[in-house]
Amino acid sequence: MLGWFPGHMNKARRQILEALPEIDVVIEVLDARLPYSSANPMLAHLTRHKPVLKILSRADLADPQRTKEWTAFFDAQENTRALAITTTNTRELKRIPKLCHELAGQVRADRDVRVMVMGIPNVGKSTLINGLAGRTIAKTGNEPAVTKRQQKVRIPGRIALTDTPGVLWPKIEDQASAYRLAASGAIRDTAIDYVDVALIAAAELAKRYPDALKSRYKLKQLPTYEANPEADSVEADGGFRLDLMAQAGFDGHAILADIAARRGGLRAGGEIDLHRGSEVLLHELRDGKIGRLTLETPADIPEEEPEEESPEETQQDLQETAGQAPANAQVGDASQNQKTQDNTPDNGPQ
Repeated sequence: MLGWFPGHMNKARRQILEALPEIDVVIEVLDARLPYSSANPMLAHLTRHKPVLKILSRADLADPQRTKEWTAFFDAQENTRALAITTTNTRELKRIPKLCHELAGQVRADRDVRVMVMGIPNVGKSTLINGLAGRTIAKTGNEPAVTKRQQKVRIPGRIALTDTPGVLWPKIEDQASAYRLAASGAIRDTAIDYVDVALIAAAELAKRYPDALKSRYKLKQLPTYEANPEADSVEADGGFRLDLMAQAGFDGHAILADIAARRGGLRAGGEIDLHRGSEVLLHELRDGKIGRLTLETPADIPEEEPEEESPEETQQDLQETAGQAPANAQVGDASQNQKTQDNTPDNGPQ
């Protein structure tokens, strides 16, 4: 499990709660290559009473057939629409204001439809806003967490946009999702061991796109993998260490070693530089050089029993919306979390 919650993300959550009562429609930007893993469940909880437009960004990098499956999955949900786009494609962006008006329903003629844009870091949120505005409003880059505060802008089509900082979870419970996010670049490369991320990515690609993987790296075979007998051992924090390579069924270590040997990672004496292989695989995965790939399907969503919000959670949301500290809050939590992140740069794109 990956656990972290920088202070600026805690602040962003409060800002979202304060602004939501005036919002007509929420746009949640997702990565089309991992629409489930890039959907923050905390945001879904905060916006559960609002119409939502799911924007599947980077559709040009995703598997077209899988993207159709995901848009159908979201369109089947109540009060929800889905649109897969490339955020730099102006023609595709023109569909968004109309969809927002349809979701908002009846709005007074003398005001714009108020739309809040949200999503985790590095899913293309800022690029989307700049494209809708027709000018640079939000900063973009190649690392997560550029936007640090809310920004407001009026765009053509009678839409008033509110941008929010990218918000990650306090704790990512689904280990498979954590590794997919890390492989896509949504989580900083320092958050999970870089080579471990590449090992799991190699195994997953071998399972989902064997031909593309073999073609890109001229691999003769994709070695299979059996479960590690210690895979169910308990970690120090009480969680179980899942054998994700066994779930994929392929030996990511052997595949990564083969890639490294073919791409400048073979050292004197025959030693393999796995870090070099990791750099090649992850950079080319993120840049779309391996092909148009989607790392999960709706069938990969874990089955969970729906949870009802407790009275305590409802009261906490109300208190935070009013700018009050929750009754059970521990003073200094946010600052302590921020200190934990001081050695990790904050600047980078969305």
